[in-house]
Amino acid sequence: MDGALKGLKVLDFSTLLPGPFATLYLADMGAEVIHVESPTRPDLIRLLPPYANGQATAHTYLNRNKQSIALDLKDPENIATIKQKISEFDIVIEQFRPGVMQRLGLDYATLAKINPRLIYCSITGYGQTGLYKDKAGHDINYLALSGIAGHSGRQDSGPPPMGIQIADVAGGSFHAVIGILSAVIERQRSGQGQYIDISMTDCVVSLNNMAAAASLAGKTQQYAEKGHLNGGTFYDYYQTQDGRYLSVGSLEPQFMSGLATILELPVLLEKGASFDEADRQLVKQAIQDKIKSKAFVEWQAIFAMHDVCVEPVMHLDEALDSELAQQRQWTVEVPLDTNSEQTERQLSCPIKFSRSKNVYNFAGQRLGEGKW
Repeated sequence: MDGALKGLKVLDFSTLLPGPFATLYLADMGAEVIHVESPTRPDLIRLLPPYANGQATAHTYLNRNKQSIALDLKDPENIATIKQKISEFDIVIEQFRPGVMQRLGLDYATLAKINPRLIYCSITGYGQTGLYKDKAGHDINYLALSGIAGHSGRQDSGPPPMGIQIADVAGGSFHAVIGILSAVIERQRSGQGQYIDISMTDCVVSLNNMAAAASLAGKTQQYAEKGHLNGGTFYDYYQTQDGRYLSVGSLEPQFMSGLATILELPVLLEKGASFDEADRQLVKQAIQDKIKSKAFVEWQAIFAMHDVCVEPVMHLDEALDSELAQQRQWTVEVPLDTNSEQTERQLSCPIKFSRSKNVYNFAGQRLGEGKW
């Protein structure tokens, strides 16, 4: 079986996380990806520890299935080579600041004259227009400006620093893939390519969805510890006797009733749905006291027998080695190269098809190891 995107050819100028993660998905689903990198300014992901098999683990994961081509984009001969080959490609993705590709002569307007069917996606922090377009930023800044950080976390301690890049991935990578594949479908009708402007901040704003709907149309202000999901109810994490945590999401009446029975807490049924501050604190403290009475593994065994939306908070290593991970094939063994029997364990592509097959041909290559 072929990958779902077999036949699409992608020229990837991106570095770090957002662009490479987007093209990883495209490559896993069968697209041919040529990754252009600078021979003198290595992608910082290549330098990020830890390392395995002589390379940075993040790089060999994010760049699997891609051909690595080393080109100095300041060299006019290399620009000419790209223009000569651009008609072979369906998609270009880049992650430079606005104006950089235009100065290089590789902007959409220039390349579309050579290949009118070209789909060209730019990923930036703040988009191609507006006051912020030339500003630097990181994930934490995009979350701050989007409003997500402002209605998350605790009132006394503020928004939590997250352990993953939400805006980079859910904002940049995933929306880029959606935009690119939408443009591919549109091209089947029109025969024309188009330009896609992905702002990680724009896109992460959309993750507010339900909260933003309440704020915009319902005129309800969103503050930390006021909503259903951010501490306004007993929906929260609770510490066990041995310092681990359980996630409690038993919001619906049947789950709330089940949880109250298991914990022997009638107060949960009486006041669990209340938004009164005193009631909220009373219920949450009652749940915390009860959860604190047993160790993590004890609660795991108890809640494994009851379907009430309570699950253990797993460390990453535990999650990746869990029974669920095995059943759902969260990881895969990827050959180091096409001729190697040695493999590296990596996250798999989570999109599962009934006929098409995701491909894991080889891990990310060393700089310049690939071929056009």
